Amino acid sequence: MLKSFKIGKNIANINNNDYICISDFAKFKDGKSASDDIIRNWLRNRITLEFLGTWESIYNLNFNSVEFDGFRKEAELHTFTLSVTEWCNKTNAIGIYSKRGKYGGTYAHKDIAFEFASSISPVFKLYLIKEFERLKTLENSNREWDVKRILTKNNYLIHTDAIKNYILPDNDYYKNKEWLKYAEKIKLLGEKNEE
Repeated sequence: MLKSFKIGKNIANINNNDYICISDFAKFKDGKSASDDIIRNWLRNRITLEFLGTWESIYNLNFNSVEFDGFRKEAELHTFTLSVTEWCNKTNAIGIYSKRGKYGGTYAHKDIAFEFASSISPVFKLYLIKEFERLKTLENSNREWDVKRILTKNNYLIHTDAIKNYILPDNDYYKNKEWLKYAEKIKLLGEKNEE
């Protein structure tokens, strides 16, 4: 079912946010008549082909890497042209495809769509970088819990040896139930670390 979401303007989106219509991105860049040309020019770029080939190699078991190598070699020539349909038919690509009809256009997996949008819009690329930096900062601010976990893990042997040598009595009753005392003391140490 076709859905849309906002990135400044409406962009067609299908398959539960996995594929985005990059034709819509291109239309907002230079108008409807030039959108196909923008996609074709982007697709014939060697860096783009490297990106698409890498993505397909990771996510597509049926990717035809032999055909991909041929495209990659030709990409340096001024006479090289490539359409999305030709790319899909010859390489068995699944990351990008063309669709005709009412909701037609060129659709790409969100990873590829972000790469396309970054290549045609410096503003989008900058916002993407800033969002990545914001998320890394947020992730790094949560390190306190991780440090406590690592310290507890590294000190585990010290804790268990201390329990064995100083807390467990030397009688046969506790020898069989030794693990209970370990569990109780380690739980107590874990609770103190959380405070």
